[in-house]
Formats: sequence, C-alpha cells, structure tokens
Amino acid sequence: MDERQLRILRELGELGSVTAVAEALLVTPSAISQQLRLLQRAMPVPLTERQGRRLALTDAGQALADAAIEVETALARARHTVAEFVDRPDGEVSVAAFHSAGSAFFPLLLRGLAAPGGPRPAFADEDVPQADFPPLTREYDLVLAHRLEHAPSWPRTVTATTLLREPLDVAMPADHPLAVKRRLVPRDVADQPWITVHDGFPLMATIEAIATAAGQRLHLAHRINEFAVVAEAVAAGGGLALMPRWTTRPHPALVLKPLTGVRARRHIDALYRPERTARKAVRTVLAELHRAADAIRRQDR
Repeated sequence: MDERQLRILRELGELGSVTAVAEALLVTPSAISQQLRLLQRAMPVPLTERQGRRLALTDAGQALADAAIEVETALARARHTVAEFVDRPDGEVSVAAFHSAGSAFFPLLLRGLAAPGGPRPAFADEDVPQADFPPLTREYDLVLAHRLEHAPSWPRTVTATTLLREPLDVAMPADHPLAVKRRLVPRDVADQPWITVHDGFPLMATIEAIATAAGQRLHLAHRINEFAVVAEAVAAGGGLALMPRWTTRPHPALVLKPLTGVRARRHIDALYRPERTARKAVRTVLAELHRAADAIRRQDR
C-alpha cells in the first residue's frame, strides 16, 4: 500500500462512491478503481462492500481509513520539517465560515492578525447544509461550521474544536404582544407565523422540537437563511424567527426572548484536517479564533 491508496480509501469512506472520490481528487474513476484493487490485493480481508448504491467501507476498511488519517498527519509533519516552512509565522491561511459566523469572527480576526509578520487570512463565505461542512476541509485550512447542541458529532474525517455554545432566541418586533414576557415556552409561540431556514440547515431541528413540545405544527411562512434578511422580515411583521444571541447584529426594531422547554442552542465549531495544524500560521489563526470567541461572549455580558 502507498499514501495515495490510503488517501483514496479515506475519501471513499466519506464520499461513498468512486465517482465522487475521482471528482474530489481530480482523477478518473478508472484510476480510483485501479488503486482500490491494488490496495485490496495487499489485504487479507475485504475493505469495501456494497450498501445499495453506496460503496461503503467494511470494519477492516474503516480501521485502515482511520489509520490513514494518522499516516497523512505523520507524512504532512515530515514534509513540513523544513524550518522555513513549518516555523514560518506568516503565510496565507484560508478560513471559510457560514454567514453569521463570518460576520462575527472575520472582523475580529482581521484586527487580531493585523500585526506585521503574522498569518495572512483569506476568507470565504460558505452557506451550506450541515452535512456539507466537513468536505470543505479539503479546500480550506479552517472551516467554521454550526450544529445543534444535541446533533451527532462531526465525522472522524475531521478534527473539531468548539468556539461557541450559542443560545438561540426568539426574535420578534419590539411591540409584539409576546415582547412583555421575560421568557417564552413553545405554547407561547406555536400559533405564530415563522420565518425559518431551508431544510437541511441546523435550526430546522429546533423548529421541529418547538412543534413537538407544543403538540401542533408550526406555520412556516417564509424560508430565509441570511439572518440580516430575516431580521428585516421579522421587523416588518412577517413572523417570529429563531436567531443566535451573539453572532447576529442587534436590530433596533427587534427584541430577542429566551426560549425554554426545548434545547435551543447551537455549537460554532472550527473544523480542520489534523495535518493542516502542522503549520504554525494555521495554529496561530486557530488560537486567534478562540480569542475572538471569548470577545464575542464578553460582549453579551
């Protein structure tokens, strides 16, 4: 076996098809299939099996794929032993984030990394469903992703560190009848129209939990992902919305009310492939992300 074959097996475990792996690695499907056959010949047990239309890893294949992560990390470190690269404090570090995280974190990173000789951050916005965040670690050094507190952990293909555990509040116009309440429960808001995200995005699970706790379906009047647009729609009387407490800008016409009776909290996590942190510049940016998260929490106090 060689490094290329282990990389293919690792990607297959994540993507589930030869075609998808070929697209990710910019090679032909036949080249991927050939490398998998060569790897299989060196193994005494099957590494893959069909599960419907998906080509899945067997237990042995998954064990080898997990080991491949360690191999890639070790090889990455070995390649980066040249001091002028590994210990170089500057260099470009790519950071992707969904919109509200980018709005909150990017300005703080720019200020925190402004000193000469430090890393040069290169930002990108990536507003994707939750399942699509881990694959982004192939393109970016660091990916800011969100998931609900009770959602499954991120896959083993990436390393995750939590930056914020952020409450989700109910946003409403300041003159709304519910604005006089200090806290809300699901029954308070079940009869209201709602502005919520598209299916596949984390906040939908909390909307569904509100409906379950209240014992009735919610009227989902509008589907909008961008919180700045949501805020304007709420202010105009379009309905209630769940909004993060810390990472969205305050709106003068809105109030946010805590919600009890359901688990209304999201994680903002930094995802990355472990070999990326062999670079000092990436470690510096990751540390600055944690300082930025502390600053965001302090603003609420």
